Amino acid sequence: MKTFRNIIGMSLLTSALLWAGDCNLQATPLDLDSLKGQSIFYGENASRPDSLNSAELTAPEAAEAAEVLFKEYQKELKKNFGPEWGKKLLLKGDLKMPFEIRLFGEKPEDGRSLYISMHGGGNAPKQLNDSQWVNQVSLYTPEEGVYIAPRAPFDDWNMWFRPEMDFFFDRLIQLAVIELDVNPNKVYLMGYSAGGDGVYRMAPRMADRWAAASMMAGHPGDVSPLNLRNIGFSFWCGANDSAYDRNKMTESFEKKLAELKENDPDGYTYEMHLQKGKGHWMDREDAAAIPWMAKFRRNFLPEKVAWRQEEADAMPLQFYWLAIPKEQARKGATVIAKREGYTITLEKCDYSELYILLNDSMMDLNKPVTVFYEGKELFNGKVKRTLENIYDSIHNRGDQDSIFSAKIKVEIK
Repeated sequence: MKTFRNIIGMSLLTSALLWAGDCNLQATPLDLDSLKGQSIFYGENASRPDSLNSAELTAPEAAEAAEVLFKEYQKELKKNFGPEWGKKLLLKGDLKMPFEIRLFGEKPEDGRSLYISMHGGGNAPKQLNDSQWVNQVSLYTPEEGVYIAPRAPFDDWNMWFRPEMDFFFDRLIQLAVIELDVNPNKVYLMGYSAGGDGVYRMAPRMADRWAAASMMAGHPGDVSPLNLRNIGFSFWCGANDSAYDRNKMTESFEKKLAELKENDPDGYTYEMHLQKGKGHWMDREDAAAIPWMAKFRRNFLPEKVAWRQEEADAMPLQFYWLAIPKEQARKGATVIAKREGYTITLEKCDYSELYILLNDSMMDLNKPVTVFYEGKELFNGKVKRTLENIYDSIHNRGDQDSIFSAKIKVEIK
């Protein structure tokens, strides 16, 4: 039986060949065999080989290179970090994130779902946070999928959205894809109390990893829902949960989402549930969030991206098909971009430099691409597919559906 990864790889190659045929291009053999078995992604001496350069590729060559390099990436990931999965303990420097796994139902043909479920607690003794973790392990029971309850690496109020959590969630997803045949387009985030705080922060910050997310009994702080445009989002709170004004903040957050939805009807699919007669504990009524989330699949190449940097100390450099240089990152900076055919329009951009990442699943890269900002043409021309771009995409993200063979750098003055 073909796995969803085989199917995706075959469809990419088939599509690329069709594009090449339409444009009378002929694929030339790539010397990718020499890369197999090398440490090019992980390991003490891992580095990008000189052969992965900026020479231009055809669409079939780019598809072949993406498939080969991603398989090598997964092999190296399993070799170097598979033991952590076996011990159910992820490491980053001195930090440790234990986790427990429960499996439900039969594995679908397109791969398993993954639910990452964050416990409550916070700035409290380790024993209390440990007990909250134990409770979270058995709190929800999906009909199908992999249910993972991690133990936060910290005992603090912001335990789930400190800068290191991006790494831990990425690694958890990447290993679950390899070890349990999880479909990366069926990954869901959820959490209760302090875990709900984490959902409010990490669902927007890492929205390009999730199909949907559900928040239970948390507090949003000052976070904006802008980045939630392309995922499903539900949030649950007891109507009587007045501590830290959680109930009032839930309603306030809903108003922000409603305004975004009104101005952008094609995005922002959400549900708010303010449970009558319930306090901080909702008697498991919030479990209805799981079948609601399960209906969603990740939109990894959306036609429109809305991206705002929410945290001063945790600012991703890539979001869907947009990226920025590290020195450009700053809290509150926002970019809104949409693509239609071969035209990309920046509706808002607070950066002076921006990268637009492209692949042949988005458009036929044999044809010219145009980029506009405020009516001004920033770019007009053909882009170049390169091994360098493919390698960097895989190395930076480790996500088969976020491999970009070309990029455009635009400067906004």
